[in-house]
Amino acid sequence: MAALAAMFNVNAQNAEDTKVILITLDGFRWQELFRGADSLLIDNKKYVHDPEMLKEDFWRERPTERREALLPFIWNQVEKMGQIHGNRTLGSKVNLTNSMWFSYPGYNEILTGAADDKNIRSNDKIPNPNTTILERYNNTPQGKGKVAAFGSWDVFPYIINEERSGVPVNAGFEAATGNLNEREEFLNELQEQIPSPWGSVRLDAFTHHYALEHMKKEHPKLVYISYGETDDFAHDGDYQAYLKSAHNTDSLIKEIWEFTQQDDFYKGQTVFIITTDHGRGTEPLDTWRSHGSDIKGAGSVWMVAFGKDVTQKGEIRAKEQLYSNQIAPTVMELLRLDSKLGKGEGEALKLN
Repeated sequence: MAALAAMFNVNAQNAEDTKVILITLDGFRWQELFRGADSLLIDNKKYVHDPEMLKEDFWRERPTERREALLPFIWNQVEKMGQIHGNRTLGSKVNLTNSMWFSYPGYNEILTGAADDKNIRSNDKIPNPNTTILERYNNTPQGKGKVAAFGSWDVFPYIINEERSGVPVNAGFEAATGNLNEREEFLNELQEQIPSPWGSVRLDAFTHHYALEHMKKEHPKLVYISYGETDDFAHDGDYQAYLKSAHNTDSLIKEIWEFTQQDDFYKGQTVFIITTDHGRGTEPLDTWRSHGSDIKGAGSVWMVAFGKDVTQKGEIRAKEQLYSNQIAPTVMELLRLDSKLGKGEGEALKLN
């Protein structure tokens, strides 16, 4: 666990002022994060309708150049100010501890700190019996009313158990409510007018801008944002849209970061943690579209951290083994919550 202790170097002073932005990209493979566009997929007409255009946008000869073209914020800025874990070719491994390897179990693990293979075995809209870090923080005097969640997938109100937890969740095709500003009113109107390709997942731009407007108005201390397009475009077998969505999400994350650096409430006080709920396959090739316990490699994920007092280590180029169930305890420690470990809960990354 020594590698875990060195992941962050956080100064305890002013820890009570720390804010956390937790972000997930649904089903985004570690392969694209670290290598950029896949050579076996980018000009495969089974998965790409305009290979020449896609190659112009994202193909470069070297993997490091390809990943910069795909995710310029991550690789031109985040790498310099934070750390990026999960490049398995360099010995850095991040894995799920649940055995399901699909979305609800993955999000439950990330948000609660423990896999629950007994109760979380499907993506059905069942209220989560487990308590997420969002609920834990919302149940504290310092966190009450300072938590918010936004997701593109309409199952998040159940994953977070909105009714029991009291955590406000805007997900699926829900509109913003309450005292709305002009931009939120416009987003509500626009969401009704622009159809999503999917019945249970809205386009990520709505999730993003609802979250950003809420942050501007309410200044929550703990924010969870889940972008969902990458997974659904992959299930559709549309590699072109998958890459373009990942590229767009990179710019959305950059916008959130830049806002926090200009806002007095967040500036210099915010930690970003970014990860994914599951991986995808690679062999045979068509399994890039899929995940689940029967898909080799779908339990392999990744983790990015940057912001307040995060040690600047860049891409991790050493052997290590991290797990998704360590994210929730880490957030708890960042927010100075009681981090007593529950059954099956991951060990928090040691903060100095």
